[in-house]
Amino acid sequence: MNKGKVFLVGAGPGDPKLITLRGLETIKMADCIVYDRLASPRLLQHAKPDVELIYCGKLPDRHTLTQEEINQVLVDKALEGKTVCRLKGGDPSIFGRVGEEAEELVKHDIQFEIVPGITSGIAAPAYAGIPVTHRDFNSSLAIVTGHERPEKTESSINWEKLATAVGTIIFYMGVGNLAFIRDQLIQNGRDPKTPVALIRWGTMVEQETLVGTLEDIVEKREASGLTNPAIIVVGEVVSLREKLQWFEKKPLFGKRVLVTRARSQASELSERIAELGGEPYEFPLVRMETPRELAALDTALQQLSLYDWVMFTSPNGVKFFFKRLRELGVDIRTMRGKLAAVGPKTAAALEEKGLTVNVLPGEFRAECLLESVRDELKAGERVLLPRADIARETLPRELQTLGLDVTEVDTYDTVIDAQNVDETIALFEDKMIHMITFTSSSTVKNFVQAIQGQGRDLATLLDGVQVACIGPITADTARELGLTVHILAKDATIQGLVDALTVE
Repeated sequence: MNKGKVFLVGAGPGDPKLITLRGLETIKMADCIVYDRLASPRLLQHAKPDVELIYCGKLPDRHTLTQEEINQVLVDKALEGKTVCRLKGGDPSIFGRVGEEAEELVKHDIQFEIVPGITSGIAAPAYAGIPVTHRDFNSSLAIVTGHERPEKTESSINWEKLATAVGTIIFYMGVGNLAFIRDQLIQNGRDPKTPVALIRWGTMVEQETLVGTLEDIVEKREASGLTNPAIIVVGEVVSLREKLQWFEKKPLFGKRVLVTRARSQASELSERIAELGGEPYEFPLVRMETPRELAALDTALQQLSLYDWVMFTSPNGVKFFFKRLRELGVDIRTMRGKLAAVGPKTAAALEEKGLTVNVLPGEFRAECLLESVRDELKAGERVLLPRADIARETLPRELQTLGLDVTEVDTYDTVIDAQNVDETIALFEDKMIHMITFTSSSTVKNFVQAIQGQGRDLATLLDGVQVACIGPITADTARELGLTVHILAKDATIQGLVDALTVE
């Protein structure tokens, strides 16, 4: 029997970018991923398309799978010859029961590897502006479970020594026992004035920090309603938060932003949202494909030398144009006409091919391209427009009005792609999406089609959600389909859209 291998992986504290490189490698290679609720679901986007996903998340009042069942799943999948990634929130060796899982694998002679992760007890305070050690305050740190029940006859925690032995004490998942923890620390000598912080969902957009002292933190927590999952930090270092907090100051902190671009294009927008403290959630609604009908495109490419102008309106048009050019074996040097481009991204895509763009309008719309090039056009010139199958007719119609011979060809087809629509709808229903970004009319149309196709009412689902559009054409489409546009970029670029998101 060819046994597989199990990787016991720390997923980090919540922010998916805080996973280690090795941890990410194991996700990408895994045939089966067994994950819990504290591991960011965005990490699963890096998995293979055919990966088997098994959810084993635990809540304080219920377990999807018991620990014994999880152990057995790891054994069973490895015995099937699969590479298994056991994805745990934080670090697997800190209250992650990795020892029990590893022991079970040893019992069955199954290879395993433990991949450490950033633990929430260190990361959550750091994101709240609280370094857990500081030479002006402390030189020792304790990490303690907060799960112990007050009614236990014997505690595994030596409260008498713990209370005053270390400068900073970190309690995991102890909010439900906060009063008991406070009493034990004060009764065993800790100063009631000692600063305390509770940090819920640390490193996430939902991060919430409550600061007090041992003597008043219980009352403050009850008034705030703060619940698990949360870290409790006890120590003088908590006083540094007022000076050092940084994460909550980012302009998009607390915002989860729906990114509706094609999967191949979403990364740039998502990266910029994350840098500004928001959490991008990708719901790709558009997929670009090679045209179903290639005859017109192929004819135009084989007659490139006949065109006086070639006008590109998107980077995708450039990408698929040159892809087909290579497939046909057509020499790029046969393209002798002038080049025009809508927008700097389109121009940059052409320049990467070693080409010089003759006309680049100041605004990033087809109408503006026409105004920029109008004085250089001559009646009777031949113009090639390589575009999407759903492109608007404004530009070719106006060019024809000026007496030009216009050839439109579809360089790519745009199709709807809404694979994770159920998951996205669930996020809307739970009020976990705060903004939506639309970067083209097709993303708006596909969004509406995908949501209404599931029988959901748009107005109800989007109540309280801000809609942001990259430009006036996209905004007009959104309004025509019944959406209220709250944010409109001044420049129809990704940076322009990001800038608009951060304007209060």
